[in-house]
Amino acid sequence: MTLDTAQEPDVVEGSDPVVFRSDMTVELVKSSANDADVLFAARVSTKGEQSLEDVGGDASRSVGLIRYLMRDRHGSPFEHNSMTFFVQAPIFVFREFMRHRIGISYNEESGRYRELRPVFYVPGPERKLQQEAKPGAYTFVDGTPEQHEIVTRATKDACRTAYDAYQEMLAAGVAREVARIVLPVTTYSSMYVTLNARSLMSFLSLRTKREDSTFPSFPQREIEMVAEEMEAHWARLMPLTQSAFDLNGRVSP
Repeated sequence: MTLDTAQEPDVVEGSDPVVFRSDMTVELVKSSANDADVLFAARVSTKGEQSLEDVGGDASRSVGLIRYLMRDRHGSPFEHNSMTFFVQAPIFVFREFMRHRIGISYNEESGRYRELRPVFYVPGPERKLQQEAKPGAYTFVDGTPEQHEIVTRATKDACRTAYDAYQEMLAAGVAREVARIVLPVTTYSSMYVTLNARSLMSFLSLRTKREDSTFPSFPQREIEMVAEEMEAHWARLMPLTQSAFDLNGRVSP
């Protein structure tokens, strides 16, 4: 996904251009993942090495087996695959992302070893701004034009000020690992995320809000944007598994 072309970079005098975005980048870098991985992993329980002969077999039997495994929560067959994503998102999204630690590997760019780029997240006009009810049973509703103006203006002003301070310290010879402390969590970072389908389903069950989910979830919209793009990539790789996940109320096996 490219930068939001509707948002022009704001140039800060004496420094690199400051860019404000309202989108996320999710790219599938590499994968070894398809529905057949689930099938041969499951059938080894009863057929041993002959399970490899079933790959590419009867489609209806394959659908039935995958749905059975999902429904009865036989989770390990869904682990025999791998997907690596490249993600660019604000730091506050990554802090939520890294709450997920089972079967997921991360490598994030380091503010100690490289100068961080002046790219910052500002909510787009479609971002809902007002929270109603209590945590655990709440909804977000549209903000007023005045609220959007305040959020946009205040965020941009804070980011410009923070980035100027960051550049001032770097110019004075302050180490990058110290200078970065003034940057806000709305700063974009990038990372590689590697996981299998079972771990991804666990992530999606918590980070997407769907009316057909067995267990309700209330994700922050920004991490949900990342989760939705990851799920779209996964659905193209493993359509039978993703469909079974939906049919099972989006409960991870």
